[in-house]
Amino acid sequence: MEENRTVKLFLDDDPQPFAEFASPVKFVFDTTKIPDGKHRLKIVAKSTDNIEGVRSIPFEVRNGPAIAVVGLKDNEIVNDHIPITVNAYGSERNDIFVVTGSETPKAIPAWVWALLIAFGGFAIFYLIMYLSPDLYKSFV
Repeated sequence: MEENRTVKLFLDDDPQPFAEFASPVKFVFDTTKIPDGKHRLKIVAKSTDNIEGVRSIPFEVRNGPAIAVVGLKDNEIVNDHIPITVNAYGSERNDIFVVTGSETPKAIPAWVWALLIAFGGFAIFYLIMYLSPDLYKSFV
């Protein structure tokens, strides 16, 4: 019996496969040739009885620099003037590490402020309750 198992790989809605292999297949998918964004890998496999099976796998390519935005969220309703910080950093250079621009500045979380206020309140309470002159009597 003749082995006729084939696997065709399609990218997005392209009618022509970018690769065709005999099954089983193991390959390296080079995403550097694909533009950044959402894509879909469609795999069409044909068995020895010429029965086709199809599987579609959505994925996202991000070969460019990572972009972080502080001050504007997805689908946020805004008005007036809003300050926005945009930071883009990638891993093109492996020989040095640049500290400036490597981290995106973010505001201090609200729970940290609440913790500091609670600690300060307890400190003031302690000072009022336990630091009175009556507690420090001399033995002499």
